[in-house]
Amino acid sequence: MHADSVNHKLFAPGTPVELIAKQFRFTEGPATDKQGNVFFTDQPNDKIWKYGTDGKLTLFMDKTGRSNGLYFDKKGNLISCADENNQLWSISPAKKVTILLKDLNGQKFNGPNDLWVHPKTGTIYFTDPFYPRDYWNHKTPELAKQNVYYLPPGKSQPVLADDNLEQPNGIIGSHDGKTLFVADIKANKTYKYQIAPDGTLTNRQLFVEQGSDGMTMDSQGNVYLTGKGVTVYSPAGEKLVNIPVPAGWTANVTFGGKDRKMLFITASEGVYKLPMLVKGMQ
Repeated sequence: MHADSVNHKLFAPGTPVELIAKQFRFTEGPATDKQGNVFFTDQPNDKIWKYGTDGKLTLFMDKTGRSNGLYFDKKGNLISCADENNQLWSISPAKKVTILLKDLNGQKFNGPNDLWVHPKTGTIYFTDPFYPRDYWNHKTPELAKQNVYYLPPGKSQPVLADDNLEQPNGIIGSHDGKTLFVADIKANKTYKYQIAPDGTLTNRQLFVEQGSDGMTMDSQGNVYLTGKGVTVYSPAGEKLVNIPVPAGWTANVTFGGKDRKMLFITASEGVYKLPMLVKGMQ
């Protein structure tokens, strides 16, 4: 049993997470397509893998621009934080790459890390923290701050959404497109914003005193934060449960499977799943 679990009804009591595979160096960025297949990255090995609804694990793509965070747009393209050259990519189902964003007024981004695509407008919201990589030539950032931005469809330059964060990382929005959650991992806080009709973020509020690497939401509006296992908070910010994951670091999480009731977890060298009683919001 999970010691701190209230009567949460998120999954059957005592259900452990199940290891799917442990053949990676560092797993990240899980994203689910319309069919419920989950795609995730093994960033140090520069690969994107697919975990199918049939339970099969296959290599989707090699040479992925060091993809980190991923999210599917409405057209079925995989939008990727391509960390190798600090870019945003769109990867078609046929693996054709389109570079959506390559710089900010001629300066390199710190390294787009995680992203969310607005379900109605297609606007891409992304975080840009600085984590020096051994495959970069530059050792210092070209930008003074680590910010949150959004990229409206068809634009080649993003709009600054929030520049008052220490190190933004995980990001997820609600299914109705009205609310955005952003984790400031360095400050160990997660904030909640209202998304205005023009795309700007308003009414920033502290959601919980916990940061997160990646994050997801379920159809009830609960928010799933990562780091030491997966911690689930109610829409009001009440801690519901911590799901232990047998790995040094839990990086990211999403809902997959045909019915969106499988919690898929990327954690260090492995990927895990947990059957849920709630659905993902996709």
